[in-house]
Amino acid sequence: MRRRPWVLASVTWAYIVWSLVPILVAIQFSFNDGRSRSTWQGFSLQWYFGSSGSVAEDPSLRLALVNSLVVAGLTTLIATPLGVATALGLARWRGRAARVVGGLTLLPLATPEIVMGSALYLVFTNLFLFVPLGQPAQVLGHVTFSVSYVVVIVRSRLASIGTDYEEAARDLGCGRLSAVRLILLPLLAPAVFAGAMIVFASSMDDFVISAFLSPDASSVTVPIKLYSAVRNAPTPALNALATLLVLASLLALLLGWLVQRRTPIRHRSSGFSQPPGMNRRS
Repeated sequence: MRRRPWVLASVTWAYIVWSLVPILVAIQFSFNDGRSRSTWQGFSLQWYFGSSGSVAEDPSLRLALVNSLVVAGLTTLIATPLGVATALGLARWRGRAARVVGGLTLLPLATPEIVMGSALYLVFTNLFLFVPLGQPAQVLGHVTFSVSYVVVIVRSRLASIGTDYEEAARDLGCGRLSAVRLILLPLLAPAVFAGAMIVFASSMDDFVISAFLSPDASSVTVPIKLYSAVRNAPTPALNALATLLVLASLLALLLGWLVQRRTPIRHRSSGFSQPPGMNRRS
């Protein structure tokens, strides 16, 4: 009988507790009834709405939240179709060049974010001068590293689906584009949605690239606002703003996980076969 890995489980749970306790404490004081961020004074929602310094009433906090949502939303709308198209192209492209391009697609995930942010800043201030710093540059910067997430998730789904369904559709009269639109994309929908949610969450949480590409207070996002305001007499309103950021990211990840979980992946060897007498079209 195998022994349970108590040591490994203990280390894992200790790491989880160590990581989550500071976040939970910060969330707790966003509901504090007073201005203290260290002494509990009772439960209240005043730092979310209702008071002059709340997230809903403070223009700078509200602007940061709106900017984060706008940048994350636009990034998701642009990066998701680009990632799906790239994944489909790489899945059908054969040869050494395809492997090189596939490796380059994953490069943004391995590049240090400080390097990516400084490089994007230099590009937008010296080369692509038609792209102004602020939200346009932030969206393009986020798209640059977010496409890789979609590519990884969709390619793994493509590998699990295989080519049998698409080939059967073509044998039954579908053209190449029709087979992709009617058969392949519905099968990829859970992976596409999960990739979009990860893109949204990562864009909401990004600080380095957003800070490099933000020229003034009009394009400040939530992470930038938290970093700059936490040093100057912070109030629990910052905790409330951080809590909203955490909730938005967790909700996006939870939705992606639920869609993936409710849609099981059928492997190419799951028993599917082409109709008898049908041959693959050339």
